[in-house]
Amino acid sequence: MGSAHGDFMVSVSKKEVVAALLPFQEHCRLPLTNLDLLLPPLDVGLFFCYKKPIPSMSFGSMVSVLKKALAQALVSYYAFAAEVVANALGEPELLCNNRGVDFIEAYADIELHNVNFHNPDESIEGKFVPRKKHGVLSVQATELKCGGIVVAFSFDHRVADAYSSNMFLVSWAEIARSKPVSIAPSFRRSLLNPRRPGLIDPSIDGMYVPIPSLPPPGEKDEPTDHLISRIYYVTADRLNEIQSLASSNGDQRTKLESFSAFLWKMVAAFGGKDRDKVSKMGIVVDGRSRLGEGDEDKATFMNSHFGNVLSIPYGSKAIGELIEKPLSWVAKQVHDFLKPATVKEHFLGLIDWVEAHRPEPAMTRVYCVGKDDGPALVVSSGQRFPVKKVDFGWGCPAFGSYHFPWGGLCGYVMPMPSPVSDGDWVVYMHQLEGQLELIEKRAANVFRPLTSDYLNL
Repeated sequence: MGSAHGDFMVSVSKKEVVAALLPFQEHCRLPLTNLDLLLPPLDVGLFFCYKKPIPSMSFGSMVSVLKKALAQALVSYYAFAAEVVANALGEPELLCNNRGVDFIEAYADIELHNVNFHNPDESIEGKFVPRKKHGVLSVQATELKCGGIVVAFSFDHRVADAYSSNMFLVSWAEIARSKPVSIAPSFRRSLLNPRRPGLIDPSIDGMYVPIPSLPPPGEKDEPTDHLISRIYYVTADRLNEIQSLASSNGDQRTKLESFSAFLWKMVAAFGGKDRDKVSKMGIVVDGRSRLGEGDEDKATFMNSHFGNVLSIPYGSKAIGELIEKPLSWVAKQVHDFLKPATVKEHFLGLIDWVEAHRPEPAMTRVYCVGKDDGPALVVSSGQRFPVKKVDFGWGCPAFGSYHFPWGGLCGYVMPMPSPVSDGDWVVYMHQLEGQLELIEKRAANVFRPLTSDYLNL
């Protein structure tokens, strides 16, 4: 920051630490749950863009509102003011010492309508979304040349999933507007305790793997392709067409199943010359509603559980099959690998599986992609992304998105609701550059580059 990158500069004017106003969990240790332990040390980014407030409001006034509300929000969301440390077994856990949140103030020499949202590698990465250096959460507020503001943050994925961060964002915004907080986070770790004795379905061994049992990485060749990030929008009409094609064999598929199948065929086409290689597709499943089934009290606490309650089932198919078969066949494969992971017993078994392998770290197998493997992709639904609820007092965001440029060779896609047109999706895609070039060429009528005109900026 502070140096030219892309078409504009971002200069940092102030850095400080915002701690909880009234810490009530100071110096306690909060263990991570077994489902938290499945996450690697990755940071997730989000950003929200706001037009110049009417009536006018200074950047300093907006920052003051953000900081004051953040200090209050961290009282309940004390995990975001903590630090990740190692326990006696070497596993990560939270030290709730009210270390606080790094808060950065900055200025960007660009107007909101000139930001290239289609290419976040150029316009967002290292500019608006802060690189977290300490603690669990970092925040950056950036003043724009036009008087607008970008509010962004990065958080440790081992501590929270998207559902948890969404709860926090809505609460932070409600506090800023002096509104009652609609939901308070629950940190009841006992809700995710393993069973005694455990009961593990053998299928979980096919989905997850202890990291020490993985083969050592081979010699690193110079990569011929690399992951890049792009943001597109997909109209409701196109989504309906894809869903109709995916359901043409008589079985009604969801929009997410249909969209994922369409993407899987596109990604497979990229590896078309290696038709016998296997391509993998994973879909993130939230287990909160499943784990609360049959127990009203538990369902209430699971609905507000702060942490990770995720599983990533996946399917594997030969590239040639994915290319040749119709979309409805691919959609059935997606439905079939997804369905077993959408029940309570799956998540209870996954918790037991992690317990049986502790303290060895583990990961989902869909991420295990070598240079000789076929293309792999994970889709995570962001339809609960609360872009219209993150109003700190100067209006709803004109645009907001996740920003998750992880490493490795497995792609990541998150479809979110459009802020301007009901039924449309905004889709964040982090994939190999060659895959995105092919998608833009073959499916240009579906994946349209996100522009300021579309966002009415």
